[in-house]
Amino acid sequence: MKRVIIIGGGAAGFFTAINAKEQNSDLDVTILEKGKDVLQKVKISGGGRCNVTHACFEPKELVKFYPRGKKELLGPFHQFMTGDTFEWFENRGVPLKIEVDNRVFPEANTSQAIIDCFQKLVSKLNIKVLTNHGVTSFKPNGEEWIVTTKEKEFIADKLVIAAGSSKKIWEFSNDLGHTIIPTVPSLFTFNIKDPRLTDLLGLSVPNAAVKLVDTKLENSGPLLITHWGLSGPAILKLSAYGARILADKNYQYNIRVNWLGQDINSITEKLTQLKKEQAKKQLIVKSPFSEIPKRLWERLVIAAQIHKTQNWGDLSNKQLQKLANELTNGLFNANGRTTFKEEFVTAGGIDLKEINFKRFESRLHSNLFFVGEILNIDAVTGGFNFQNAWTGGFICASAISE
Repeated sequence: MKRVIIIGGGAAGFFTAINAKEQNSDLDVTILEKGKDVLQKVKISGGGRCNVTHACFEPKELVKFYPRGKKELLGPFHQFMTGDTFEWFENRGVPLKIEVDNRVFPEANTSQAIIDCFQKLVSKLNIKVLTNHGVTSFKPNGEEWIVTTKEKEFIADKLVIAAGSSKKIWEFSNDLGHTIIPTVPSLFTFNIKDPRLTDLLGLSVPNAAVKLVDTKLENSGPLLITHWGLSGPAILKLSAYGARILADKNYQYNIRVNWLGQDINSITEKLTQLKKEQAKKQLIVKSPFSEIPKRLWERLVIAAQIHKTQNWGDLSNKQLQKLANELTNGLFNANGRTTFKEEFVTAGGIDLKEINFKRFESRLHSNLFFVGEILNIDAVTGGFNFQNAWTGGFICASAISE
């Protein structure tokens, strides 16, 4: 009987264990978890509802959501994809639903549905789950692996590392010759103190474009004003793709915000038309753009050095151009970052060049596998990081169950 040890009691660890045992019932599978609880990240994901995956069903499109891992995941996604995730959970009593933004959740609307599914399956399949078993070392011994915890020593024929962003496990992996890409935060919001945003907490626009000054990095999507600055999908995507650049800048940087996601020429034309058609009306009274909330419109008008009582017809060409610029090319200084909710995601981990992605096995050591966030793979928010866990876990399970 082959002995399989999985280090890490999170989503990737459980998914690997369950699939391996389902494919080969003769395996002896044990999950070692450092803490007293398992599946904690699953529990808090998606505000407690668990954002299981994202409704993107083409591998070439899905990989675009991964700033790191795009090339490496293309092959694996052809083996286990979003549609397979739907089928897997539904066949095990957890039907999923697609929401309007294409995020996917359990129909039960709670992460507990996923946790209960996993717990039921590990019990049914006789998979041992040992909590409070922090690993103190793992090393090869011929074809086997010796894994030591504070409690006892284990011998494994196959060793799977699914410990998430664990510095200690990275250090042990580094001791085995694996290269560790230093970690930096990936998903975070931008801290911006600016009078244009003060006291506008909760206001949003549906399709803004945000550009990181002096780089080619730009992203678009909904933009949310918070009490600390700017957030929302447009910002979170930019933080993910710019994770290393922003870390190098020590989180001191400038961004350009296009609140309407339209080019300045078309906005200038509309403002010129409004100047003619509403000459006797005050600018500040009503936002002429349905996408821009009234209070934000007021701030942008004042930022363009237009008086509160000024009529459209009294706009100078200079003021009109300044307003067009505020709407489509506003400059904001960011100073620092804030973690996105509880879902702290990092860029960094095991160098992807050292992994065989047909099996998620180490290229340096046989019978050693890595899945989930331990790898230098991360994605934007929306269920993509979990899809990486499901795909890696399934392929790894197929390899260790041979």
